Amino acid sequence: MKSIEVKGTARTIAEHSSEQSRALKALRKNNCVPCVLYGAGDNVHFTVTNDEVRNLIYTPHIYVVDLDIDGKKVKAILKDVQFHPVKDTILHIDFFQIDELKPIIMEVPVQLEGLAEGVKAGGKLTLQMRKLKVKALYNVIPEKLTVKVAHLGLGKTVKVGELSYEGLTLLNAKEAVVCAVQLTRAARGLAAAGK
Repeated sequence: MKSIEVKGTARTIAEHSSEQSRALKALRKNNCVPCVLYGAGDNVHFTVTNDEVRNLIYTPHIYVVDLDIDGKKVKAILKDVQFHPVKDTILHIDFFQIDELKPIIMEVPVQLEGLAEGVKAGGKLTLQMRKLKVKALYNVIPEKLTVKVAHLGLGKTVKVGELSYEGLTLLNAKEAVVCAVQLTRAARGLAAAGK
């Protein structure tokens, strides 16, 4: 998994909620995003600039984040991002600190590999789960999970329960369909003509 460096500045939390919400509004107005780092005992509150996290948020890739909060460095993963419902600006980011000896849970992008038999027969290959949830030590998690589809015939599917990757535990429902070759009108016509 690739890593990306993000620099942040520690912030203090106001005791009264009205003061806190004013402080958060001021931060956001100044192109900053409030963040929290979990998993390290006490939660660490800090801010980053929008520019600092743009390449982490707006990408299909997953990263180990090398967080630098006022010179204190920790490894973390992006856990959650909250966006403004109308403007789509980033309101808040949660990070989770990595412990090298404890497994983490992360969503990993799925990539299909090969030309499915069913596609050659006129079917259409559809990816139904763009990401799979895995549990593993962070240094074992790959950038993507490859699913081989060359063997897939018309009307056939690949389910989560049929997949396995070394060192990873898949947490999605075993019966969930990852990808399928669907029958198209053209394929039905070919099948009918062949009868």
